[in-house]
Parts: sequence; structure tokens; C-alpha cells
Amino acid sequence: MGTLNVANLSLDGTITADAAVITNGIGLVSVQVFTSSGTWTKPAGVRRIRVIVTGGGGGGGSHNSDDAQGGGGAGGTAIEIIDVTSVSSVTVTIRGGGSGSSGNDSNGGSNGGTSSFGSYCSATGGAIQMSFGIGGVPGTATGGDINLIGGGGICGNIDGGNNEESGGTGGSSYWGGGNHGGSHWDPRDENAGAPGSGGGGTHASSNNAGSAGMPGIVVVEEYK
Repeated sequence: MGTLNVANLSLDGTITADAAVITNGIGLVSVQVFTSSGTWTKPAGVRRIRVIVTGGGGGGGSHNSDDAQGGGGAGGTAIEIIDVTSVSSVTVTIRGGGSGSSGNDSNGGSNGGTSSFGSYCSATGGAIQMSFGIGGVPGTATGGDINLIGGGGICGNIDGGNNEESGGTGGSSYWGGGNHGGSHWDPRDENAGAPGSGGGGTHASSNNAGSAGMPGIVVVEEYK
């Protein structure tokens, strides 16, 4: 049988590894999750972190009594691995999702906010298109080793035929799907989507206004 040597790893019928690697406990040791702004403080012994930063979702829109508006776009997501050997703490910024809209018109909800991990990486919030049922625009990300665009909001139903339609579902974020759209008969979801996902759209009704987008999130995985 042949032998494959990679650093201190030897494969020759058995597997051996450098004892120092085992005793140093290299690997994931803890996770911190931020759903509101704060400060990340490095635990003792942590040398590297993987940060996942997601912006807030855009709010869902409302249209008129006959047609329906689209869902809000989801926030973008930045993923970065950072050497924190010489870092003790980092400011974490989390912004909320955009508010939903209401009214007998082609109204879009407001944009979701930008989340960031210090100056390392950031992700913008999703938005909503301001015309005729079009689904919301997704957020983007910068500074990460991987920068992901959020999911766009789904279009609402527009037929111009005096029929009461259903609104579009909010865009899906890195973490999952958004709020579903509402109709004249059924209200839209509220606070039911994944972090950073878009709010659901609806037609015009004071009871069935577009739902708010979901707030952003920052997850910090800590490694020795």
C-alpha cells in the first residue's frame, strides 16, 4: 500500500495526526447572533471568524381596490472570513425591514436598512418597485469573500378587469422565504418571514396593507 503525506497527516493503512493540532482544539467553538445593533467582543482563544451579514427586507406594497402590488425585495448577504488575532471587538449594525404601504394607489413600501460588521463587510436592504404590481428590488452586498444578492419580490396580480387580486410574496433572503401576499379576503402575513426577507404585497385596504420586511441579521461563527 502506498503512502500519502500531507503536512503531518500520514495515510498508510492507519491515519495519524499531529498531537498539537488535536490538543489546540482547532475548529468552531462558539456562535454569536445579532438581531439588533451592538458590539462583537472576541472570546478568549478565538483566532478567526466567519461573518454572515444580511440587510433588512423591503416592505410590501399596496395597489388599488381591483389589482394588487408586489412583495418587497430581500436584503443582500455578505459572507467573510476574518483573521481576528489582533482584533478585540467590532461594531455590529443591524437595521430593520422596510414598512409596508397602504392606500388606493400604486404604492411601494419603504426600503430595508443596511446591516454591517464594522468596516469589513455590509449588505443593503431590499426595496419595492413603485408601479403596477412589479416585485421589489433585492439588496446587494460588499466587502465579503462572497457577496450575495437577495431575492426579488414576486409581482402582484394585475388584470385591470375590476377583479380583486392577490399581492406578491416577499423576496427570499439567504435565510429563507418572505411573507406571503394578501388579498381582499385574506390578510398578508406579518413577521412570518426569515431574517432579511421581503414583506408581502396586497391590494388597497386599511386592513390588508402590505406587510413590513423582516429585519437584518449578523451571525458570527468563532474558530480557534
